[in-house]
Amino acid sequence: MSEQPETRPLRLLVVDDHEVVRQGLVSLLERRERFQVVAEAATVEEAIEGARRHRPDIVVMDVRLPDGSGIEACREIRSELPGTRVIMLTSYPDEEAVLSAIIAGASGYLLKQIRSRDLIAALEAVGRGESLLDPAVTEKVLERVRRIASGTYTDELAQLTAQEQKILQLVAEGKTNKEIASEVFLSDKTVKNYVSSILSKLNLQRRAQAAAFVAKHRLPGSGT
Repeated sequence: MSEQPETRPLRLLVVDDHEVVRQGLVSLLERRERFQVVAEAATVEEAIEGARRHRPDIVVMDVRLPDGSGIEACREIRSELPGTRVIMLTSYPDEEAVLSAIIAGASGYLLKQIRSRDLIAALEAVGRGESLLDPAVTEKVLERVRRIASGTYTDELAQLTAQEQKILQLVAEGKTNKEIASEVFLSDKTVKNYVSSILSKLNLQRRAQAAAFVAKHRLPGSGT
């Protein structure tokens, strides 16, 4: 009974679709007695399954994965395993992704440019129950929060033009680019460019997420 919880190594799940990056992280972390890497994953599906099977203390999660967003995986893992903490590790200081990650329950959001010793310190801090953001993204997020609090920020839809909102609605209805092109009198290529821009602005990874987004935000014409 005298053993303290903090003497046990922190059990980690490392998630990144690039094998070289993933192996580099594993090699770095396994050299520290404080950490034990219990599993690796390269996709959202593998991350969720790995978390269920190994119940790690911390998941080090890439934001962009082949089959979806690490933020989705974070939300699912935190829902099923509230005792597991998630640190998002990405190359992009994207304020939208940061806010989405926080809402999904992430304990940290760090850039891959972080130095090894700072990453170690961050993992130890999260292991103690702390939360943190990379300094490169903190100010952007705070400014966004200030705008929301002051009422000068509307929502994601404010970023879209009327044409983009119309195309988003059609995507949400499951229409193909060819069908959309016919309806809005544009070429297939132009519609494809519109769809890519819309998904990027809304921080969506796949067309299939558009229906959920439209339903949540009650886009005019969605029938909700």
